Amino acid sequence: MLQQPRPARRGTAFFARKLNELTDEELDGGSLLPGWTRRHVVAHVGYNARAIARLVEWAATGVETPMYPSTEVRDHEINFGATLSPIALRNLFDHSAVHLSVEWRDLPDQDWDNEVKTIQGRTVPASETVWMRTREVWIHAVDLGNGASFADIPEPVLARLLKDITSAWRTHGTDTGLLVKVTGTGLVFGDTRAADPTIISGALPAVVEWAAGRGASGVTAGGPRAGSDVPAAPKWI
Repeated sequence: MLQQPRPARRGTAFFARKLNELTDEELDGGSLLPGWTRRHVVAHVGYNARAIARLVEWAATGVETPMYPSTEVRDHEINFGATLSPIALRNLFDHSAVHLSVEWRDLPDQDWDNEVKTIQGRTVPASETVWMRTREVWIHAVDLGNGASFADIPEPVLARLLKDITSAWRTHGTDTGLLVKVTGTGLVFGDTRAADPTIISGALPAVVEWAAGRGASGVTAGGPRAGSDVPAAPKWI
């Protein structure tokens, strides 16, 4: 196997640990995502593994197998999954994670460069599926809302997340006048050409948490255009 999906597997193990800490009754509780219970988060992560496995199958066979037929189908699937019994929901997560791991294991070395398409319509090599899954499991482990934080996410994952998010802003044209600085490092993202930007600064976990739309704890806003409150981050996905 050419690609080594260790960050995704480590994140999957972390998500599994946070999930196993929850009682069946606690699955009914709210998550950190508006309108979603913890059940929705678990269902989403489980079905996401199946969707990414379809992309790996696409890379292996050359037969187009999209992640989902549409975003509407994806949303319906998540809402259905949230109604499953606790044991079925836990099995969905476990079995889908194993399925994806097997698909990665069995993908021939020469097929990791084969192109597939994400639900957002991006054309990427199959190797990108490892990062897609890594991002999902780490962020959504936090979204379960039972003690995990962005400080638990490995620094290389956080750094790539911040690069991804700010690149999406730039693509959408929503980073105008917004500069993001990670204190204690030389990492600077956003509108570096702005004359008087609003500057968001903080430690890497706090900055990524803010950029991902999960809160503004630990970050500050500065610059001549900054108000008294930290602004909400632009939408990125």
